[in-house]
Amino acid sequence: MKSPVFRFTAAVSVLATMTLLAGCKGHDADRKEVMPPQAVTVATVTQRAMSGGLTASGRFVPREEMAVSADLSGFRIAKVFVEEGAVVRAGQVLAQLDDSLLVSQIGQLRAGLAQQQVAYEQAREQAGRVDGLEGQGVLSNEAIATRKFAQRNAAAAEAATKAQLNDLLVRQNHLAIRAPANGLVLERTARPGETSSTGTALFTMARDSLLELYAELPELDAAGIKIGDPVEVTLASGRKLDGHVRLIGERVDTNTGVVIARIALPVDRDLRQGGFARATFSRPAQVLALPEAAVRYDADGANVMVIDRDDHVHRLKVRTGRHADGLVELRDGPPAGSRVAVRGAAFTLDGDKVRIAGAAK
Repeated sequence: MKSPVFRFTAAVSVLATMTLLAGCKGHDADRKEVMPPQAVTVATVTQRAMSGGLTASGRFVPREEMAVSADLSGFRIAKVFVEEGAVVRAGQVLAQLDDSLLVSQIGQLRAGLAQQQVAYEQAREQAGRVDGLEGQGVLSNEAIATRKFAQRNAAAAEAATKAQLNDLLVRQNHLAIRAPANGLVLERTARPGETSSTGTALFTMARDSLLELYAELPELDAAGIKIGDPVEVTLASGRKLDGHVRLIGERVDTNTGVVIARIALPVDRDLRQGGFARATFSRPAQVLALPEAAVRYDADGANVMVIDRDDHVHRLKVRTGRHADGLVELRDGPPAGSRVAVRGAAFTLDGDKVRIAGAAK
């Protein structure tokens, strides 16, 4: 059996150990309580004027496309005078159809017309001789009427031949295929030796050489632009051109959900039908915005750390829009006036208390 002295010494040792452990735990607790909150800078969600962040891509198409075809069928294409890329004037001959068949017909009609003109002169002279002799007994009324009918018949035959001749002359003039307006030849399908056919395009032109960009915009973005808004168009080569919104489509594509905005551009030889370009719309718009540094991105998408009245942070998922001048548009997120952590937000978790270190720059 252990002595009372030994039992007292053991008890004192255990008590000292417990006291030491309790003191250590208390020290750890005190140390946790005195750790300062994470310092963050703060930005406020506000309405701001933003521009230049809305972009769209598209292809170049003629503002007004013209199909040039032959007016007559069955004639051989004799010559083609222009190629793709030619800038032509209204009325300029683009191609010529062979007129050899019409030339012979025109010659025949002219010869027949000359004969009929002689016959008409003769009939008119004979009718003039009996003019006023009705009832005088010199000639019978029947003979007088016959001469007058012969004059009218000769005049009618002459007029009919003239009409036929004029028809052939008009056809001959239409054998020259002409540009309907000033413009740029985009495509040539006419080939010498082929037979013409009405309704078949031999040339495709852009009226006044104007091409414009068909920019595809999501329906929501299209609601934020207006006709006449300035647009900067970047070509595939990197060259930039200044344009403006000429027209906004009234139809939303049911498959893609996009709206076509037609961007008017000046005449430029670097523009080619079907070419790709990017449009940047620079019309300022009032939107809810934050500094870009306030938005964090993870597997769930974009989010921000909103600071409540008690300086605690709460993670909130957002949907962003345009970016410009270090700002980002908030299309879905905290309301205007909300405080959002910027610098230092990456070191906080949902529910943490933070210390405001100032306003974000």
